Amino acid sequence: MFGADKGKLESSDKRLNGKKLRIAIVQARFNEAITNALAQACEDELRQLGVTNDNMVRVQVPGALEVPLALQALAETAQYDALIALGCIIRGETYHFELVANESGAGVSRIALDYQLPVANAILTTENMEQAIARQTDKGRDAARVAVEMANLMEDIG
Repeated sequence: MFGADKGKLESSDKRLNGKKLRIAIVQARFNEAITNALAQACEDELRQLGVTNDNMVRVQVPGALEVPLALQALAETAQYDALIALGCIIRGETYHFELVANESGAGVSRIALDYQLPVANAILTTENMEQAIARQTDKGRDAARVAVEMANLMEDIG
């Protein structure tokens, strides 16, 4: 929901300290202008939160349906504190939109649950390019904040 009240942590909150975290990003290339902007905003925010370039990895896959497999391969390495899924699915004239949106979303969630590893899902599902452009920066930043906060939460719980 655009403009929703997501709640806010102060930047000084320890849950937003990424200094000791290793985070991997999986970026779909389909709708590359949007996913590049998502990735740039995400990486910039991760750096703001203290994640170093050496502790950040980004891999690219063809599209949103391939994102879960790459997330799974990264999770299998047990090298990361959190993962981030980036992609952009724009509604077309066929049922393909629903298929890609539902299957990629379910796959991303499954990886998080199967590996008990935070996965921030920033695979945009929009009606048109204008909506995607309007969300690309904020959702990239949001994904970074979710990944760092959840990685710290899982550390506290575990």
